[in-house]
Amino acid sequence: MSSVVVILLTVITSVNSIVSKKNLVIYDKVGKKSIYDSLNVRYVGGWPFGPSWTVAVDSVRDYVFLGSGGGVYILDVSDPHCPVKVSERIHTRGSVNDLYYDVTRQFLYVADGPGGLEVWDVSNVKTPIKLGSCDIPRFAWGVYVIGNYAYIGAVEHGLRIIDVSDPTSPTEIGHYDTPGWAYNVYVVANYAFVADHDSLRVIDVSDPTSPTEIGHYDTPGAAQSVYVVGNYAYLVDWYGLRVVDVSDPTSPKEVGYYEPLGWAYDIYVVGDYAYIADGVYGFRVIDVSNPAAPQEVGYYDTPGLAYGICVVGNCAYVADWDGGLRVIDVSSPTTPQEVGYYNTPGQAHGICVVNNYAYIADGQGGLRVIDVSNPTLPIEVGYHKTPGHSMDVYIAGNYAYIADGQGGLRIIDVSNPASPVEIGDYNTPGAARGVHVVGNYAYVVCNENELRIIDVSDPTSPTEVGHCSTPRHAEDVYVVGNYAYIACNENGLWVIDIRDPALPVVVGYCPTPYYAKEVYVIKNYAYIGDCEKGLRVIDVSNPTSPTEIGYYYNPEYPGGIYVIGNYAYIANRDNGLQIYEFYGGRAEEDIENIVEFKSSLIEGKALKLFIKCSAIINVIFYDVNGKIVKRERLLTKGGEVVMDVSELRGGVYLVKVELESKAKSKVFKVIKLR
Repeated sequence: MSSVVVILLTVITSVNSIVSKKNLVIYDKVGKKSIYDSLNVRYVGGWPFGPSWTVAVDSVRDYVFLGSGGGVYILDVSDPHCPVKVSERIHTRGSVNDLYYDVTRQFLYVADGPGGLEVWDVSNVKTPIKLGSCDIPRFAWGVYVIGNYAYIGAVEHGLRIIDVSDPTSPTEIGHYDTPGWAYNVYVVANYAFVADHDSLRVIDVSDPTSPTEIGHYDTPGAAQSVYVVGNYAYLVDWYGLRVVDVSDPTSPKEVGYYEPLGWAYDIYVVGDYAYIADGVYGFRVIDVSNPAAPQEVGYYDTPGLAYGICVVGNCAYVADWDGGLRVIDVSSPTTPQEVGYYNTPGQAHGICVVNNYAYIADGQGGLRVIDVSNPTLPIEVGYHKTPGHSMDVYIAGNYAYIADGQGGLRIIDVSNPASPVEIGDYNTPGAARGVHVVGNYAYVVCNENELRIIDVSDPTSPTEVGHCSTPRHAEDVYVVGNYAYIACNENGLWVIDIRDPALPVVVGYCPTPYYAKEVYVIKNYAYIGDCEKGLRVIDVSNPTSPTEIGYYYNPEYPGGIYVIGNYAYIANRDNGLQIYEFYGGRAEEDIENIVEFKSSLIEGKALKLFIKCSAIINVIFYDVNGKIVKRERLLTKGGEVVMDVSELRGGVYLVKVELESKAKSKVFKVIKLR
C-alpha cells in the first residue's frame, strides 16, 4: 500500500502580500542549491533581442530564422541583397544558442540555453505560435531533429533525447552523459555524432530510451560543431578542421585536417566545400574534395564574430554576433562576396523608461528606443549610433544622457523617439560607465573609480564642475535626495552621503552574491542588477543599514535597470529588454481559501485537491534534483480533483499549485511517496 505524506509550505505572493525574508530553497539538475524566484519577484515579458549566435533557413519559402539574444528574427530573403524583417514575435526565456528548422512540419526547434528546448509553429511567419517546451539540465546548447526525436547537446550534461511526437508536450525519454561538454550534435540513421569539447563521440540511438556510446575520436582542440556527409564527419575545433572517417562508427579515424584557422564555431558542408564560421576571423571556404588534404580556397572577413552558418544554393547565411546576419554569395567559392545584411542589436548595458518608451544603451549598437506600451510585446521604433560603447542612459525632459565608454557623455534629443539626434557631448577623462541626472547636473561614474559632476543646464555645451573618488570598481550610480547609491561590482551596493559634494561619506553597504553592475532606487527600494545572479531588491529605508528582501535569479548578465511602479525593466547584456514585477504587503486573497489538499496522509497513489471555485490550475511536480517530472493543467468548475500519481517512483517531491488567473498566487507542498 502506498501513502503520500503532505507537508504544507504555503507562500502567499499576490499583490501587496506580506513578504517573508526566508526563501524557498530547491535544487537544480546537478544537486546545487538554486533559487530562481524569491516568490515576490516574477518575470513578465520583454524585448529580448541581442547578438546573433545561430541561423536556420526555410529554402522553400525563402525565410531566414536568425537567433538574436533571447529571440528569433524571421527575415524574408527572397531578395538576398535586401533581407526584410517580417516578424520578431519569437521570444524565448534564455539565449538562443541553436536552431533546427523542420521544413515538412514548418516547426522551429530552439536550443534555448537555460530555457531548455522550445518548439514553435512558424507556418504563419507573421504570427508564430509556441507549441511547447521541455526543461533541459542546466543548458541547451545544440539541437538536431530527426523523426519524432530532438537530440540536444546539453554541455556538461551530455546528450539528451526528447520525444517531440506531441510538440505541445515534448518529453525527455533518454540521455547519455558524455565525458566532456556536449556542444553540438548531428544525427544520421541510428547514430548521433556529438562534438564533445575534447572529442567526437558516436552514440547509438537506435533505442532512444537507452543511448549507448560505440566509438569516439579525441580532438586536439575544443570541438564545437560537427557535420556528417557520407562516410565523413567534418569537425571544427579551435585548432581547425578535422575530417574523420566514420564508415566504421565503432572506430572513427582522422584522415585529414586543416589548421590555419582562428576559433572555428560552426560548419556546413555542401558538395566539395566546407563552409566555416570562424569567429573573429570571419567566413572561410575549405575544399574537401580530397578528404585527406583539405585546402582553404576562399575567405571573407565579416564585421563581427562569425558564430553560426547555413548554406542554401549560392548563399551562405552567417550569424555574425553583433554584426547581425551577413548574406554571402558563394557561387564562386574562391571569391565569396557579401551581397546583403541585416543588423541586429548589440549588447544591452543600460536602460531608462519614460512615457511607454524604453531607451537602451546598447553597447556598439548605440541608443535603441523600444515601445513598451504593451509590456508583453515591446517593439523597437528608433535608434542612434554613438561613437563609443554605450554603457548607460538616463532620460531627463527631451534628452537622453548616455555614458558612452571612451565616447564620454553624449546628449541626444529624443523629443521624437523615432528619430533621436545628438546635440552635445563631454569628453570625460576616463571611460564613462554610468550616468544619472538630477536638476542641472549629470553624475557620471568613470572607470578610474571617480564620480564626475557635469553641469548640463545648457545641453549643447556640458561643463564639468567637480569630481570625487568612489569605492573601487564602481559600475553605476543613482542619486536620490542626499544619497548616491553606487553599484560597486564585487563590493556590492554602497550608499554615499553627498550633502557636501566636496566631502562625500560612505554611510551604508549591502553585499550582493556576485558582481553588482546596475542600480536603480525608488521609494525605499534599491534594485540591483547582479551579474549571473539576476535582480536583487534591497530595502534602503535606512540608508545606513540596507538589507536584501527579494530577488529573481537569472544566469545571464544584466545591463541597466529602470523601475516604474512595481515593474523593473532590465537591459540584459545579451538578451535585450526583460520586464519583472516586484510585489509586497498585505494579501488580498489567501490561495488556501481557494485550493486545499484533502488530507496530509493519502492512501494509494492518488493526490486529491479541493477547489472552491471555477478555476484553471497548474500543478507541477519536481523531483529532489529540481527536474519537472509531472505537469498538469486542470480546468475545474469547483469541487474535488483527483490526480493520478502512480507513474511517480517512491521518494520526495515538491509540488507547486498555482491559479492561472492569479499567477502571483502559489502554494508549495512537499510530498513523500512510499
